[in-house]
Amino acid sequence: MKKVIASVLSVAMVAALAAGCTTTETTAPVQTTADNGNGGEVETSADVEPTDSETEETMPQYGTGSEVINLWSFTAEIPNMVAKYIELNPSFGEKYTVKCTIVATDGGAYQTAIDSALAAGGDSAPDMYAAEAAFILKYAQGDMCQYAATYKDLGIDVDAKTKAAEIAPYTIDIGSRNGEVVALGYQATGGAMIYRASIAKDVFGTDDPAEIEKIVGAGSGNWDKYWEAAAKLKEKGYAVVSGADDMWNVCEKSATQAWLNGDQVVIAPEREAFLDIAKKLKDEGLSNDTGSWSEAWYADMADSNVFCFFGPAWLINYVMIGNCGGTAAGEGSYGDWRVCAPPVGFFWGGTWVLANKDTDQKEGVAELIEWITLDTSETGLQYLWANDLMGNGAKDTVASGVVMAKSDGKLPFCGDQNIFPAFIAGNANASGKAMTQYDESINGYFKDAATQYANGEIDRDAAIAQFTDNVKDAFAF
Repeated sequence: MKKVIASVLSVAMVAALAAGCTTTETTAPVQTTADNGNGGEVETSADVEPTDSETEETMPQYGTGSEVINLWSFTAEIPNMVAKYIELNPSFGEKYTVKCTIVATDGGAYQTAIDSALAAGGDSAPDMYAAEAAFILKYAQGDMCQYAATYKDLGIDVDAKTKAAEIAPYTIDIGSRNGEVVALGYQATGGAMIYRASIAKDVFGTDDPAEIEKIVGAGSGNWDKYWEAAAKLKEKGYAVVSGADDMWNVCEKSATQAWLNGDQVVIAPEREAFLDIAKKLKDEGLSNDTGSWSEAWYADMADSNVFCFFGPAWLINYVMIGNCGGTAAGEGSYGDWRVCAPPVGFFWGGTWVLANKDTDQKEGVAELIEWITLDTSETGLQYLWANDLMGNGAKDTVASGVVMAKSDGKLPFCGDQNIFPAFIAGNANASGKAMTQYDESINGYFKDAATQYANGEIDRDAAIAQFTDNVKDAFAF
């Protein structure tokens, strides 16, 4: 099934960033992807899927200089940031040509391609490359981490600059190898609870985010008050969420223990709780029983009976706005959403930027990476990003707390609420310390078992046993 999202970051970036740069491009359109919360990605950039004759690789280039930087990415997002940097700093484009290789993540294609390119080395190897949340650990700390340069080796005063920029701590943890930063992100994807104001007023008598936080137990670290609120919502015919998937990312990314401890499979209590959450939603009819990235899920973002979704700012900007059924207040659910802190802190998604330790272009690579990940000025990427760079009303949260503090987070889609404080709190509560490079696969096994349990196909003990056996079989324990 085609999964069409009307307003997507990478597509918007093309128009906003490409002006003023020398560009050549070959082959077919790139399919942009987003982490789907189920150990994989979903198509988000186009409503036309590639045919068998089309390739999922493009090779744009920016600048005209004699010095060549090879940039690898899985979307056009970072290449178009480079285009913007050259627009703002023409001298960089006179010195460098940035050749971009963009390979979609479908079927693991990006990882396969970049692994081969890094291992082969030589003039065509990546000088600079991207990794998303689903597989960043592999390149920052895991099987392919040996190719990543530390930011210090690039000449970046990373300790001082991360502190000065107030970079979200979880993004540093994820991008560090043996205590040294090898990757940083530009987005911050700490999550919040995104809820319908009209439903809140009808059921709770208020839509004030501060009051709703009390009602759902924001920051409590448990779901007790949230379930009390869900019961009240049900009494008036409302679903607390669209489906169990909406709560999976909260459980999965709030875990305090990794899936693996040596050769032992570990189920953190935060993740194990999802078994009971999925079952409760199903048995008590508290959701619409949709799956994320389905047409029914998108439909529930319009004028439906669903109270809330859980996600980062990108879920609002690049998914919900395009599926709310309108473009102004009073149309569909546009303008009827508000944001508050969730009961349990989490993050969802993100992209990190790395450099090859063997690059011959340390100076140029460092200049680009520093502008993307650490520059807090009003011409830095993060400020431009947070303050509607795309020109389509999208204001995204970024990794720098300094930039967030001086940026305007008022969003008409959310009734002109300043959404940034809730997401800044989400960033502070997020942690990447329980991640492994194998999460992409393991998450899928667990969700499969949880779905079977919720549907009454197997009991709870059998679900856990099935999950554990699948992981052990997959990793030959």
